[in-house]
Amino acid sequence: MYKDFKHGDLVVEMKGISKRFPPNVIALDHVDFTLRAGEVHALLGENGAGKTTLMNILYGLYQADEGEIHVYGKKVNIKSPKDALRLGIEKVHQNYMLIDELTVTENIVLGLKSPREPLLDLEQAARNIAKFARNIGLSIDPKAKIWQLSAGEKQRVEILKALYRGAKILILDEPTQVLTPIEARQLFQAIRKLAREGLSIVFVTHKLPEVFATSDRITVLRKGKVVATLNTKDANEKLLAELIVGRAEDVLVPVRKVGIAKPRTRAMTVLEVKGVCAVNDKGLPALKNVSFSVREGEIFAIAGIAGNGERELAEVLVGLRKALKGRVFFMGKDITNKPVEEIMNLGIAYIPEDRLGVGVVPDLPVYLNIVLTMHSSPPFAYKWLLPININIFLNKEIIKRFTKDAISEYGIKASSPDVPAKYLSGGNLQRLILARELLKKPKLLIAQHPTRGLDIAAARFMHEKLLQLKASGVAVLLISEDLDEVLSISDRIAVIYEGEIMGIVPNVNVNIEEIGLLMMGVKRLKTSPAAS
Repeated sequence: MYKDFKHGDLVVEMKGISKRFPPNVIALDHVDFTLRAGEVHALLGENGAGKTTLMNILYGLYQADEGEIHVYGKKVNIKSPKDALRLGIEKVHQNYMLIDELTVTENIVLGLKSPREPLLDLEQAARNIAKFARNIGLSIDPKAKIWQLSAGEKQRVEILKALYRGAKILILDEPTQVLTPIEARQLFQAIRKLAREGLSIVFVTHKLPEVFATSDRITVLRKGKVVATLNTKDANEKLLAELIVGRAEDVLVPVRKVGIAKPRTRAMTVLEVKGVCAVNDKGLPALKNVSFSVREGEIFAIAGIAGNGERELAEVLVGLRKALKGRVFFMGKDITNKPVEEIMNLGIAYIPEDRLGVGVVPDLPVYLNIVLTMHSSPPFAYKWLLPININIFLNKEIIKRFTKDAISEYGIKASSPDVPAKYLSGGNLQRLILARELLKKPKLLIAQHPTRGLDIAAARFMHEKLLQLKASGVAVLLISEDLDEVLSISDRIAVIYEGEIMGIVPNVNVNIEEIGLLMMGVKRLKTSPAAS
C-alpha cells in the first residue's frame, strides 16, 4: 500500500500560498506547508486562522492568489477536487459535502467505476461498504438516505467516503467533533495504522490532546500566517496554546475558575418535558417517553452520541418537529407543537447544530443575519405610512449600527457588516448566532453542540457566555457529545440512548468513562433524589 514513496519522503509542498476574500479579507499570507509520506501532520490555529482555507486550496475548492503547490515532486495546478482526486488527495470536510437525496452507498461510490460497467451493482457495493465500515469501527447503514442522518452520522459517511476510495493523501478537517471519547480513540488507532502503511494525513483540529495522540509534526497558523512548524515530541500544551492565541493562561485555565455566581437554591422550573415521544425522518421512534425539567439559573446537559434522539428532541422543543405523545411546558404554559415563531417569541433562544444550513442564511450579509429573528420589530423595522400594523421597511442604518456593536462585543471577525455570512469561519458563525440569540434576552437557551469544531479560545468564550447566562437566572439546556464540556459547565446531566433517558445525575464526582459507556447503552444510571 502506497509503495511509490518511502516513509519520510516529501509528498506535498505548498510554497508562499496567499488567498484573499472580498471585500478585503486576507485569509492566507504567504503560507508554507509540507507533508511527508507516512506522517500525520497536525494543523492548528484559531477559528479564522486559515486552516480550512489552506486545505481547500490543496483540495482544489479554492485557487491561491499567489504561491505554488508540488505533489510527489511535481508542480501541479489543482483547479478542482477532480484534479485533487487524480493526485490521490481526499478531504473530509468540516461542513458536510454530501448529496442529501442519495443513500450512503450512492454518495460513497459516486464517481467511481463500477465492476459491471455500464451497470451499477449497488447491493454488492452496500455490502462492501458495510464490511469496510465495520473493519475501521465506523458502522453506518449503507442504505440510509443522507437527509435522514444526524450530523454525527453524516460525519462518519464523510470519513468512510475518503478512506473507501483509497486516498494516498488524506485531509481530515475536525474529524472527531461528533465522536465520543471511545470512538475518537478508535479513529486515532485507525489513523496511526494507515500512517504506518504509508498514508499521508493532514489532521486539522483545535483539540490539543488529539494533536499529541495522533501527530508526528505540527504547524500552527495565526491570522493567516505560519507562526511555527515543529515536531510533536518537542511540543507541550502551554507552548501550543501560546502559539495559537498568544496567551496560554487564558485558554488552559479551567473555565469553572471564572467568577460565576452559584445557582439559586429554590429555582423556578422554566422548561418541563413530560413523556414526549417523536419519530425521526425515517418514521422510526426517535424519542421514547422523554421526561426532564430545567430550572432557572442552571445548565442542564443532555449527553448522547449522534443519532440517539438529541436532534429530534431539540426540534420538538422549538417547534420544528411534531411530538406524537407527551407535553412540553415553558414557564407553566403548554407549548407542545406550537409554531416556531410563537415559541421563540415567548423568550426561548436556539443555537442549532447546523450553523450554515439552519443557523444563518449564508448569502445574506452579517447585518441581516444578526437581526434575522428580530427584523420585523422596532427599531429595526417600521411601517411608514401604511394603514396596517405590520413593520415591513428595514431601518438599515440602525441595523448596521447595532451589528457593529454586536461584532465588537462578541468578537466576531468580519471585515464589515456587509460581508455575506458564508465567508465567516465556523467559530465566527457561532459567535454571530450566539449574539443574535442572546440579544433577545431569553429566559431559556437551547444550545445544540455549541462548541463543535471551535478552537480553544472560541470554545472558552462560549462556555463563559453560558455560565454568565446561568448566573443571571437564565435556564440553559445544553445538548452535547463533548463529555469534557458537559462535565466542566453543567449542573445536572441526562444521558440519552436510542431515544430514552438512561438517567439523570447531579454533576458531582461523575466519571467521564462511565458516562461514555452510558452513552453507548452499556448500562442505565439510577437517578438519585438530588438529580430530580
